[in-house]
Amino acid sequence: MNETILVVDDEESICHSLKAILADEGYQVLVAGSGEEAIKIVEEEMPQLILLDIWLPGMDGLETLKAIKKINPQMLVIVMSGHGTIETAVKATKLGAFDFIEKPLSLDKIIILVNNAINLIRLQEENVLLKEKVSHQYELTGTSPAITELKEMISIVAPTNAWILIMGENGTGKELVARSIHHLSLRSHKDIVEVNCAAIPEELIESELFGHEKGAFTGATEKKRGKFDLAHEGTIFLDEVADMSLKAQAKILRILQEKKFERVGGNKLIDMDVRVLAATNKDLEEEMKAGRFRQDLYYRLHVIPLVVPPLRERKEDINPLVERFILDFTTKEGLEPKTLTDEAMALLMKHDWPGNVRELKNIIERLIILTPDDEITARDIPPLNTKEESEAAFASQSVAGDSLKDAKMDFERQFILKKLEENEGNISKTAEAIGLERSNLHKKLKALKIAVKDQP
Repeated sequence: MNETILVVDDEESICHSLKAILADEGYQVLVAGSGEEAIKIVEEEMPQLILLDIWLPGMDGLETLKAIKKINPQMLVIVMSGHGTIETAVKATKLGAFDFIEKPLSLDKIIILVNNAINLIRLQEENVLLKEKVSHQYELTGTSPAITELKEMISIVAPTNAWILIMGENGTGKELVARSIHHLSLRSHKDIVEVNCAAIPEELIESELFGHEKGAFTGATEKKRGKFDLAHEGTIFLDEVADMSLKAQAKILRILQEKKFERVGGNKLIDMDVRVLAATNKDLEEEMKAGRFRQDLYYRLHVIPLVVPPLRERKEDINPLVERFILDFTTKEGLEPKTLTDEAMALLMKHDWPGNVRELKNIIERLIILTPDDEITARDIPPLNTKEESEAAFASQSVAGDSLKDAKMDFERQFILKKLEENEGNISKTAEAIGLERSNLHKKLKALKIAVKDQP
């Protein structure tokens, strides 16, 4: 424990006793013999908790409490009094006291009361940090004109109930934009429910979207709520909306128009109150011309269009994005942060990033895992993908497995193979290049099942 507690009492014996028992509990303890002295300590030290006697020479306890609350309204104060009355307790509570305890003090009760107050402080601090973390999670990173304009549009449309169509290439962050809109909306206290339209088989679309009753079809062993049901009073996010079949589009259109639905196998109409956000990486006007997307659904969804810019059009955001990905990934995995040299950053700035922000994020995580040093240099950066290679890489992202361990082994294997090739298969040179002992590299090669002809 590092919390600091201030004891304010003009009786030295009480100050001494409280300081001793609270120090035994692991707290840092300060003492003051008057209200004036207490206020000075509060301004300089900002303790987490104050034990304040009501009867003090000069400025009394209630006046001191008022002054403390002016300095910091969130400060927790436990009021102590040897002449306690209900009236005094009520006054102290109205002035913002956390609790009230009568003298003579029960040391056991004091410890319980103090621990409860400190636990509350910790919960409040955790709550603040959690809110900051959640808020950070939905922030768009960057200060480029394109991303600044997008942020401004989000701040304008988010508090409304307007339906929004989010357009942009693969990997630009359309889902992040949707979650940012929901987070800033009046519906943020409810859920945002994502529907990956491309992943739902046509025969299951009704069950997924509207839910089903028990026994509605073979395998329906219990009642299931659908996506629209789960999103009631919140937000539904229709991702990859252009990848639905025309039949599925018709079902979506009907529910959006009627704002009512029936579960499969049911006969009860259920009212729906949802905000609709949709996203696509396709040109819907071209899709309509080709007969692959319904015109009436397009106009229903296309209330406010937002375009997420590709990374190649906002390269000044690469540096802050890299810093954020390093911080997020190392914090999540409990790793030490790394930095990039100017030469390494220059390489990243030259690339056109066909896979956009997602490609950059994957590269940074890979570099953190595979680079043995605290600094990532230009030599550590692998050959960056062309557009075709990037799309193929995204299509096979799950090949290496879902766990960090699987990904790390796959990355290590590719990294070592590349370094072996650069050093013409020489084990000693490769070991030196990647910062490993020769014997440890042999073990690593064996573990990764890399067959190499041993060279001096």
